[in-house]
Amino acid sequence: MSNNLLKGKRGVIFGALDEQSIAWKVAERCVEEGATITLTNAPVAMRFGKIQELGEKLNAEIIPADATSMEDLEALFSKSVETLGGPLDFVLHSIGMSLNVRKKREYTDVNYDWMHKTFDISAMSFHRVMQTLMKLDAMNDWGSIAALTYIAAQRTFPDYSEMAESKALLESFARSFGFHFGENKNVRVNTISQSPTWTTAGSGVKGFQEFFDYADKMSPLGNAKAEDCANYCIFLFSDLSRMITMQNLFHDGGFSSMGMNPKVLDM
Repeated sequence: MSNNLLKGKRGVIFGALDEQSIAWKVAERCVEEGATITLTNAPVAMRFGKIQELGEKLNAEIIPADATSMEDLEALFSKSVETLGGPLDFVLHSIGMSLNVRKKREYTDVNYDWMHKTFDISAMSFHRVMQTLMKLDAMNDWGSIAALTYIAAQRTFPDYSEMAESKALLESFARSFGFHFGENKNVRVNTISQSPTWTTAGSGVKGFQEFFDYADKMSPLGNAKAEDCANYCIFLFSDLSRMITMQNLFHDGGFSSMGMNPKVLDM
């Protein structure tokens, strides 16, 4: 159901891979709410994903970009502004990858070159995105930028490995750059700390099924689904969230406020 909350707005969505991706759901909802968008992902991800299918469905141009490359980001935002007919109103950063997790290296025995790559892809890319947007003056006044994060930035989840530090850095960038973007263009910058969600990337973490079930039991509302997160992004991209910035916003069914739920003991 559309309420035209994003009617006339323009945006860029990073990270849509397949139907399980939160970014995929966000892209669908943005268009449903009246926005026009471009889609982007790393060239390597586009080879095994379904982003072409999404682009055709939403009539959205797909612009490949490596988020660790300033040249790619400059080309992405310049072309998006040209394609969409003006500066952007919203951007979603939905990017995360850990080589140590993918290659099953234990946290106490990480490969530091891989760790650096993890930080580069999963966190520093967010700073690059915002720096490029500001230098190109590619955001409209009162625009909105959001990035997806996870509560492992504040609490210990051993199997999440160095992605935990990546998310902590990502959230810090939102606060620090959010100040400058707010002063500069009234652009707001926030992170969304989402429940464990069945995505292609998330389900690759060791023990994900068990933890997904634990979080679902612990949370009084249960885990927030990808579709719920998409709706929350719509709110943050809309004018209804005009004065919210530099926040890490928990979207997790109440998990972040819980100490213990008796239902967990029954597991």
